[in-house]
Amino acid sequence: QIQNTSSLTLLYSLQLDSLSPTRDRDRQEIPAFLTSSVQRTEIVGTQNYSGLSVFSVFPTEGELEAGKSQEFLVTFSPDHESLYYSDCLRVVLFGKQTAHEIPLKGAAREHPMFVQGGVPLDVPVESLAVTAPVASLRAAGSGSGVSVCPCAEPQEPVGSLLLLLEYVDGEGPAEPARAELRLGAMESPLLAAKKAVEFSLDSVAELERAGLELEAPRGALDRGQERRVRVSWVPPPDLRVSDPPLVTALLTLKGDITECYRVLFMARVVSAC
Repeated sequence: QIQNTSSLTLLYSLQLDSLSPTRDRDRQEIPAFLTSSVQRTEIVGTQNYSGLSVFSVFPTEGELEAGKSQEFLVTFSPDHESLYYSDCLRVVLFGKQTAHEIPLKGAAREHPMFVQGGVPLDVPVESLAVTAPVASLRAAGSGSGVSVCPCAEPQEPVGSLLLLLEYVDGEGPAEPARAELRLGAMESPLLAAKKAVEFSLDSVAELERAGLELEAPRGALDRGQERRVRVSWVPPPDLRVSDPPLVTALLTLKGDITECYRVLFMARVVSAC
């Protein structure tokens, strides 16, 4: 909602950066995925394969009388899975003055459960090339004499997550190093009403031997619920600083399908500045 607090009638328009007429010219630079994350300044992220806008707004222009307010509806309509949909909505007055810049971010998933957290291991810039979906690959495999069960559980992890725990070694008492994973079950008829998603993390004994402590390594989520799995680490007395522990565990989520994630726990001691 935007309110006109002035004594004038304002002519306004709402503009999306992804629809800017100068966007093609502005993109004639080094591709964003070739630069470091610190140097990236792009605002417009992943776009739809179809060419239709990911975000849309209504109304797009009009007049706003003094003291009046106007509500705007922003719609998010993705056509494929991605965590990196983004755009910028600008409120422009009289066709020339930008009064507000509103960042828009969205995520879309093929299944109503998710895992977030840790150090990003992928690149937040995606190609618009359409790859063959898993279903068609399975169909092709079946036609070539390969037996593929469409309901079989995945044998390989669908992704990897890195949790970095840095213990600060200073003069005073140090706090344990901490990190966390966020697990969630979205509101969806694909999930049962109760205990929609069950999760479990294996290799707990190995993690404990490395000095890692986990809160709730297994449990269940109802629809619309999120859970944080917190991890803490204090270096054991016999730790060799030159050989920091790196422990791998599998996180399994069971909802409308079963997904596995490879979680890398990396712990190290750093000196206080």
